[in-house]
Amino acid sequence: MEPMDAIFAIGEPTAYLEHGTAAERWARAGLFFDAKEYATAARVLEPLTTEAPEQLAPRLLLARAYYHSAQLSRAEQELRSILERWPVEDYAQLMLGRTLERQGRAAEARPYLRIAAAMAGEFPE
Repeated sequence: MEPMDAIFAIGEPTAYLEHGTAAERWARAGLFFDAKEYATAARVLEPLTTEAPEQLAPRLLLARAYYHSAQLSRAEQELRSILERWPVEDYAQLMLGRTLERQGRAAEARPYLRIAAAMAGEFPE
């Protein structure tokens, strides 16, 4: 079997998503995200975040991909995990607030949105 045949084997149309170096997969995930193929971007990012949990950027992009593909429980879980490790990550605070709002949990979202606003220097008058 030729190498390309293995990548595009019948019955495995997305097997190519897992191939390549971490940098190649990161670039591939960005291309899918930019093309608004959020669920596919998430499938590429999931193994990357497992391989390198100390890397913030892939985890934030994964949370965004989940959010935009309406996988809100997964987005929430990833964002809470990010905030456990990086509690001062203002964008994760904002995203968690928006994710909770989108799930109809506005009261639970408010503290995260307030923290994000304060971190951005936006204080209520």
